Amino acid sequence: MPPAKPSAASAARGGRITLREVAQALDVSVATVSNAYNRPDQLSRELRERILDTARSLGYRGPDPLARSLRRGRTGVIGVVYDAPLEYAFADPAAAMFLGSVAHALQEHALNLLLLASPEDVSPVSSASVDGFIVYCAAEGSDLLTAVMDRGLPTVLVDQYPHPPAVQIGIDDAGGAREAAAHLQALGHRHVGVLCLELGPDAPGGPVSVPREQVIGYRTSAERLAGYRAGAPQATIYPSEVAQNTPDEGEHRAVELLTAHPAVTALLCMSDVIAQGALRGAHRLGLSVPDDLSIIGYDDLPSSAALGLSTVWQPTADKGRHVGETLLALLAGRAATNVTLPTRLVVRESTARPRP
Repeated sequence: MPPAKPSAASAARGGRITLREVAQALDVSVATVSNAYNRPDQLSRELRERILDTARSLGYRGPDPLARSLRRGRTGVIGVVYDAPLEYAFADPAAAMFLGSVAHALQEHALNLLLLASPEDVSPVSSASVDGFIVYCAAEGSDLLTAVMDRGLPTVLVDQYPHPPAVQIGIDDAGGAREAAAHLQALGHRHVGVLCLELGPDAPGGPVSVPREQVIGYRTSAERLAGYRAGAPQATIYPSEVAQNTPDEGEHRAVELLTAHPAVTALLCMSDVIAQGALRGAHRLGLSVPDDLSIIGYDDLPSSAALGLSTVWQPTADKGRHVGETLLALLAGRAATNVTLPTRLVVRESTARPRP
């Protein structure tokens, strides 16, 4: 069969071929051609192949995904809102584990994830064609969080403060931090440094002043720091903020804090990534862990056991599953409730009693 020729009408549109023109070329209904793409089980193999061959010869590229989504009223896309640089989602093992678990829960329902990393510009969130949002990281009172809530779409907040009607899924951040600090106090540590995650979107890094501690923008940082203070009331706490959640920042801030406060005998780190950097910082200063310095992380990444790192375990994969299932319930019009998952301290070789 010779190749079909585009019609004059398609030429007037710049060569764009429509579903109707394919149907006319084959002398079949538009619904039959549509079934070849959307419901192939409704056609014989021979008819479907003839339709697809003709469509290709005419230059028809298939149904317009945007038009299809408008007809269905759904895009099949979920926006994951992240107010840190996009590379954080891939560089942070805990973030990668969480997102992988969310994707696993959603992919069985033909839903895809769209990462919306918007540290400053909220327009991607305001204009994104999505069915719902997962807010993985947004500062309280930020324009980003406001932009999400203003959309009025099904929304799940992860480790955020509650904002009804969105549903909040999180962990017992303060409880895990309190247990870690209490462990150090029971060992006899009375001068404890804290390497904090970013306290706000403008994280400058360095020692945390009292005024800055009173206006922490991220719930995770606020809850963990409060938990550390509650767990070790007999200890003097020296908080310092990292500018980024990276091993290099953990190393830099650990050296800075320990040099400024030589009485410190233990470090509480708000992530295992920071703690891994702190281990390097201790080595740089010639300190033995745990004889000279005890270190506790947070997350319990798979690599932490090999390092002998004491840490606070959180159910990262389970949290991702809960987020995915909750969003599916909201999309289906079902009610969903806030969930707080447990944490626990895992004691390994990086903590011990301080030297006399």
